[in-house]
Amino acid sequence: MDRKKFITGLVALGAAPAAAGSLLSVLPAFAASEQRGTSDKDTDNDFKYTANEITDAGANFFGITTEAMAKGVQHVFGDLGQPDAYIKGDEGSGAFVVGLRYGSGWLVRKSREPQQVYWRGPSIGFDVGGNASKCFTLVYDLREDRRLFQRFPGVEGSFYLVAGLGINYLRSGGVTLAPMRTGVGLRAGVNAHYQVYSDKRDWFPL
Repeated sequence: MDRKKFITGLVALGAAPAAAGSLLSVLPAFAASEQRGTSDKDTDNDFKYTANEITDAGANFFGITTEAMAKGVQHVFGDLGQPDAYIKGDEGSGAFVVGLRYGSGWLVRKSREPQQVYWRGPSIGFDVGGNASKCFTLVYDLREDRRLFQRFPGVEGSFYLVAGLGINYLRSGGVTLAPMRTGVGLRAGVNAHYQVYSDKRDWFPL
């Protein structure tokens, strides 16, 4: 056998295990990285609410059938996906062309204790009168509680009436809210121009 070919063959045989060793050393790190990515995603989902959880909570809160609530939830989930929090509370409003609305309730999250919150805002419309209603609001991309405490303008053309539920969308600073109201609360939902949320009661409407 040619000596040069013999030496070349030995070098190739020696390099193959080394390359295999390098590949094997990379694979565990890659697998761990993939596992971490999957784990992070799973962890995020652990703090979000499923459609069934929101349907049950909303139906109990409003005192309506789960079937009616499920239709409204399905509509919002189709647009926005799974929320990471919700607010349940009561509100009152009055209007003479220009109106005001005040509400209070509880911010509910899986990761911490419920926190009391308040909201207020003007309403604009050609109506007169007042009403009191319950409001169940889905909250998206909140991350930190303090991100809720800001002014939320209504999203134009976002009002929907689904199975007796009035639903509209509010959005600001990367956070999206989807208030859901029933019965006499629909008028306030239609006419709301914006809402201001805070952790303390404030009677100043703007």
